[in-house]
Amino acid sequence: MTSRATSVRPAPGRRPRRRTLIGLVVALVAALAPTGPTPPAQAAPVLLSQGRPATASSTENAGTPAAAAVDGNTGTRWSSAFSDPQWLRVDLGARATISQVTLVWEGAYARAFQLQTSDDGSTWTTIHTTTAGTGGTQTLTVSGAGRYVRMYGTARATGYGYSLWEFQVYGETGGGTPTCGSANAAQGRPATASSTENPGLPASAAVDGNTGTRWASAASDPQWLRVDLGSTQTICRVVLNWEAAYARAFQLQTSVDGAAWTTIYSTTTGTGGVQTLDVTGSGRYLRVYGTARGTGYGYSLWEFQVNTTGGTTDPGIPPTDPRNPNFGPNTFVFDPSTPTATIQSRLNTLFTQQETNQFGPQRYAVLFKPGSYTADVNLGFFTQVAGLGMSPDDVNLNGHVRVEAFWMGGNATQNFWRAAENLSVTLPAGVTVERWAVSQAAPYRRMHLRGGQNQIQLWNGGDGWSSGGLMADTRIDGLVVSGSQQQWYSRNSEFGNGWTGSVWNMVFQGVVGAPAPHFPNPSHTVIAQTPQVREKPFLYVDGTGEYRVFVPALRTNSTGTSWYGRTPAGSSISLSQFYLVQPGTSAATINAALAQGRHLLFTPGVHHVTEPIRVDRPDTVVLGLGLATIQADNGTVAMRVADVDGVKVAGIMFEAGQVTSPVLMEVGPPGSAASHAANPTSLHDVFFRIGGPGVGRATNTLTIHSDNVIGDHMWLWRADHGDGVGWTVNTADTGLTVNGDNVTMYGLFVEHYQKYQTVWNGNGGRTYFYQNEMPYDPPNQAGWMNGSTRGYAAYKVADSVTSHQAWGLGSYCYFNVNPAVVADRAFEVPTNPNVRFTNMVTVSLGGVGTINRVINNTGDTANAAHQQSYLTNYP
Repeated sequence: MTSRATSVRPAPGRRPRRRTLIGLVVALVAALAPTGPTPPAQAAPVLLSQGRPATASSTENAGTPAAAAVDGNTGTRWSSAFSDPQWLRVDLGARATISQVTLVWEGAYARAFQLQTSDDGSTWTTIHTTTAGTGGTQTLTVSGAGRYVRMYGTARATGYGYSLWEFQVYGETGGGTPTCGSANAAQGRPATASSTENPGLPASAAVDGNTGTRWASAASDPQWLRVDLGSTQTICRVVLNWEAAYARAFQLQTSVDGAAWTTIYSTTTGTGGVQTLDVTGSGRYLRVYGTARGTGYGYSLWEFQVNTTGGTTDPGIPPTDPRNPNFGPNTFVFDPSTPTATIQSRLNTLFTQQETNQFGPQRYAVLFKPGSYTADVNLGFFTQVAGLGMSPDDVNLNGHVRVEAFWMGGNATQNFWRAAENLSVTLPAGVTVERWAVSQAAPYRRMHLRGGQNQIQLWNGGDGWSSGGLMADTRIDGLVVSGSQQQWYSRNSEFGNGWTGSVWNMVFQGVVGAPAPHFPNPSHTVIAQTPQVREKPFLYVDGTGEYRVFVPALRTNSTGTSWYGRTPAGSSISLSQFYLVQPGTSAATINAALAQGRHLLFTPGVHHVTEPIRVDRPDTVVLGLGLATIQADNGTVAMRVADVDGVKVAGIMFEAGQVTSPVLMEVGPPGSAASHAANPTSLHDVFFRIGGPGVGRATNTLTIHSDNVIGDHMWLWRADHGDGVGWTVNTADTGLTVNGDNVTMYGLFVEHYQKYQTVWNGNGGRTYFYQNEMPYDPPNQAGWMNGSTRGYAAYKVADSVTSHQAWGLGSYCYFNVNPAVVADRAFEVPTNPNVRFTNMVTVSLGGVGTINRVINNTGDTANAAHQQSYLTNYP
């Protein structure tokens, strides 16, 4: 089941000699025209940058330093590492008014970049942005002010880094001192606190602009009140309007991420009343942190007012045209007038490129507007095919939507990361079989395979194996044949002619036409209804040609699809309310769009972030096309979702960077306690990867602090093959940690982590279908011990938990580095009548390694002599 992929990387050091020839040509031009680039035609701005100190995010080598771009010599250059983003910064020595910037690019130029100014080298204001850079010599008229100016590149035009012969900044010194504004930047912004005295004194009351309402804390130290300004701001003044219960000792602190804090003011002699404090600092978050109360009560503020200089990192957020949206170059939209040959040619090209491309950065979405088509869609890696109708039957493909496994000789156990959604399929005349040979992260969702005589095969039992998948909100008129598929989860679907086949773990929930419950042999776990679920949001085109996103409503105790023979319940949002995120867009820009109340649609590609994406507004939709991937660089958290109602994150993959992130995604901050039972946050087709394309590291992967979260098909994967893979290379302790209460998982896949795969600390949790492989690569038993216990359980329910349920769970071992390694148990739970596990299986894959017990000290050993062990109930 393991296949080690190899990749070819460019050798470090100098580039091909063509670069030297370009340098000679430019130097010759410079000799003929020694005055350098043509000065601006208007009045004589002064060249301020030449000879000034310059720094950069990176340099290709010692011969291409940052200083070479401001030395006035067009024969020397700065060049960066071969990655995005990168920046070059010059310190003008004093604040200046900037009127023009000239960029003299070498052959490796920026396709997308921003020019930014700053007074302190920390908070940046964008004064020019483009995604259509041309290279050559660019003379740009701008308007801005600051001591520091930088070029911030987000997308390279070549495979090399960024390279500038010269970076010239023109303007006039002085520029004036930024004034401290009078507007209250905190008013109406989201506020949180360490505690509240009672529900009538919430954190939000201190930022509502009403001096008759207040926040009050518990009567203990320390306590804090925090406000989210929505973007990084330059803070110049804070006004604290204390109620009688004031702070004698407190600090004002700023943060860019809500985690690391910088103190900008401190006192131990607070006076209470109205305190107007002049400060200097910047951050998105500001908090008052009380360490000693002035009274025996808690802390209490009528108002928490923040003034700024008006400087902000927010670039302009462009509007989205809902009738002609820019989905990026990797999204292909077809309508019935598109020639069949054109469609098929594009599909064939994509499949040829993506058939084996499991670790490449390419991502694609193929979308069909309502109508009828003839097409054979053979899906490769990182390709999504979807219809743009309100119902799957609005788009019919006469042909196939299929996945084969010929690239691995019939073995489908690595057919990951692809999707088919919101389509109906009519097979060609005389053909009765559709193949969907997949393993993890390959949803077949909201689909309709027409024709009662047809069958869909989840692999055929003769060519090889497939290992885990999802079918949801789907209608199969005919028969589902599982073949050699090892495990599968079907939810809220309809099988006209039923299901046949079983290997280890087949779970059916809310499925019309499911087989009779039986476990094991056949291993069919059947749950009649789905207690509470929301189907995945999807993109569609309405009757007027406007693109919209439909958000399905919550369903309770449901069976069957949300759409077949019925009108789906839910709400519709115009795409004009979304910000379309293109690769290269910074997290600051994304957060600025969120702060404006926009939803997010990530276009196909890999989106690098160096600070968390912060989803703070209730009911925000974050939707990805083409398995859009968010990569956490520099050890950041990729996304944080606030403890609010109804956020939906769908169709997104998160990837770890080379620097260890504490966690890739966090839902709710620690200590979240609000009930979201009526409107839970939900995660749909959300996948995580640590290692594979290269080194990736994260201590934890997904942590859920909020209550009432729904997980609807997730795969959390520490890579067992690919590049950047090894016990000390792609390090990751835990896949999923659940601290919230009443969290439900439908179709949960967690694999290869180095400690517990899943840790569940909240009460009232439920999991319907769990698939796990333990890490392949413990070097020896001594290197994989949990105290005196051999190894770590795949699913750990904390001893403090008093209620938890799970159905249809499989855990497998394949200790191929050292087959003598033993895991003492697969599932570790408190023994309590309200903690119930139903239908479990453990497997020693090929007899390589041992799982000693199924759950706690119960169940048979899985090893070379007895490779599968089943247990129907615990306790």
